[in-house]
Parts: sequence; structure tokens; C-alpha cells
Amino acid sequence: MAEFVMPTLGADMTEGTLVQWKKRVGDRIAKGEIIAEVDTEKAAIDVECHANGIIDRLLTKPGEKVPVGTVMAVIRDEGPPATASLQPQHIAPQPVLRQPIPTPAAKTAPLPAPSGRLRISPAARKLAAERGFDPTGLTGTGPEGAITLEDIARAGTSTADIAKPAGTAERQARMRQTIAAAMARSKREIPHYYLSTTIDLSHALAWLTAENARRPVTERLLVSVLFIKAVALALRQIPELNALWKDGEAVRSERIHIGTAISLRQGGLVAPALHDADRAGLGDLMQRFQDLVKRSRAGSLRSSELSDPTITVTSLGEQGVETVFGVIYPPQVALVGFGKVLERPWVANGLVVARPVVIASLSADHRVSDGHRGGLFLGELDRLLQEPQSL
Repeated sequence: MAEFVMPTLGADMTEGTLVQWKKRVGDRIAKGEIIAEVDTEKAAIDVECHANGIIDRLLTKPGEKVPVGTVMAVIRDEGPPATASLQPQHIAPQPVLRQPIPTPAAKTAPLPAPSGRLRISPAARKLAAERGFDPTGLTGTGPEGAITLEDIARAGTSTADIAKPAGTAERQARMRQTIAAAMARSKREIPHYYLSTTIDLSHALAWLTAENARRPVTERLLVSVLFIKAVALALRQIPELNALWKDGEAVRSERIHIGTAISLRQGGLVAPALHDADRAGLGDLMQRFQDLVKRSRAGSLRSSELSDPTITVTSLGEQGVETVFGVIYPPQVALVGFGKVLERPWVANGLVVARPVVIASLSADHRVSDGHRGGLFLGELDRLLQEPQSL
């Protein structure tokens, strides 16, 4: 038997609301398949299963708020169904939220979503984003009042179906509160130290221009992808920065999953993972980065993309920021920031010349590393960006 529990989709998450099960009792499921859709303060997330087997029991009903770590389903090995006498004794009974009994006049109406929550399928959320409107005010016709793809298609661009601004503002306010709680915890618990260095990008940008000239327009690279790949490779040399703080100690990750900070159109941000970024080619990394941005803003991320990052990279160059000193996102132990690429005076071979530069910064946990190791990391990052062909 295996237990499927409400996952932690970030340090700022304490509970989630089950939107819908994607599997039924008796269905076979493989590791990595989507088993449920869960709504958090930031988005509706497709949650993957971490075991192979057959769905034996579903312990949570759509619409219930479920604390992180709570058992939501039981998955048995393929074979005869488990009998009641073989039920694991350590599985605590799950609370069932009582739903109000509808009046006779309301029996045919779809059940409303929980207060303050938007129950919507990822496909419907994506279509709504593509059409440019917030679906919060729509009345869903799906299970438990969920908004379906058909509801979005039917709504079209009718102003009567467009969400009220107050609904969007309320969700944004909840997201800001959630982010504030996580960042307050980070500054309270993590002894940050900060370092920065200015990196000459003339070699990197010259190489990037030549490389993009050889590529189709749809496959051209952004300088931010060079930054991400360079960070991933530098972590191989300073592996203590690629770790998570668990139970009072740092646990190094054997794999490098770069969390990329992405701003959302409605406000707030998420930092989903680019898995195994050190092993990916630049072209593949670029495609995956673009896909993450698109799906983040359409509300169709997977749970592993939010729970797996081992370090975060953030860039505010597009906003004109020169230097970024970020707050570490627990349980990670480091964050790397990049500012705007600027042309600045630079001394080369005894001459003052104009060079494109970027300021790279490191925010790190002093319980895990020190300024010496942080300085080595930034030095390795600089070296890698002087040899872009090696990325």
C-alpha cells in the first residue's frame, strides 16, 4: 500500500483545496501521472502521483480544504482488492466537511465553489488566459460547480460573464498575504548574507548574436537562458548552495533543479523548476523556459514543478533594475539574482572601453555556506559566462 498525501507546493503552503480527482477507485495509475487537481492560494495545480498501482480508496471529496501531509488516497499494488481487515492502522480518518443541504428550488443549480476559491480545470483556465479575461465571476456547470472548458468557450467575450474586479483583487490580496508569510519566515529564520559581482558580457553577447543568426526565429536564445545554465553548472563546483534545509540541517541535492521566478499577469509570482538544468542543452532549456512561463500564466503547472526547485534564479533586468538582492525561498539555501544588462566603462588591457555588463548577486544561508564559498561561486559564474560556447 502507498499513501497519496497533500503535497507541499512551496514553503508558503499550509493547505490546499481538492478541485477534482483525475482518477477513480479501481483505476490503474503510474508514477508521474496526474491524480488530482488542487487549488492553492496561487493557482490550480495538477498533482502527480508518486507510486504505481491501483486506486484503492479516495479519502477526500472535491471542495474540501486539506492540510499539507494529510492522506488523501490509498494506492495498492496490483492484485486483489484489500479487505477491511488489512487496512493500514496508521492512516488517520480524514475530516469530512459537511455541505449545506440545498433547498428544493436550488437542487438543479450547480454547487458553488468554496468561498474565495476559484474551481476551474487547467484547460479552462488556459483558454480564459488566452482570451484575456478573468473567469472568477463565471458560474461553472462542472462537478461541484467547477468551471469547465465549455463554460469558458460559451462565455466568449460577453461582458456579462467577465469576472468582477473585486474577485481578482481578493485573490491577489490572498496571494500577497501568502508570499508575505513565506518571506517573513525566511528573514526571521535564515541568516542571510549577500554578495555581488559585475560580469563583462561582451563575449557572451557576441556569441549569442552569432548563435541566434544560425537559428530559426522560433528557436533563438535569450541571455537569461545563458544565466540559468551558467548558474546550474557553477553549482557543480559549489554544491552546498544546491541544498534544502530540513530538520535542522542542510541536505544537498544530487540533481540541480533551477527555480525560475516568473511574474503573473494578475500580480504575484511563482518559481517553478527547470529540472536537471545542468544537463540540458541551451536549445532545450530555452523551450522549457518558454513553456514554463506560458503555463505559469495560464495556471497549468504540475506539482513537481513547484515542489522540486533546489535554488532560485530571478532577473529583474526587464524592469530596469541594476542589482537584485533577493530573499531566499525556504527550504532552499540560496538565491541568485541578475540585473539589467548595461553598457559601462571597463578597463581592458590598460584602456577604458565601453562593455556590456550585468551585476550578478548571491543571497545565501550563512548556516550552510560562508562568504568565501559564495565568492567562489560568483567567480565560477563569471568564468562560465566568459566561455559561452562551453554552456
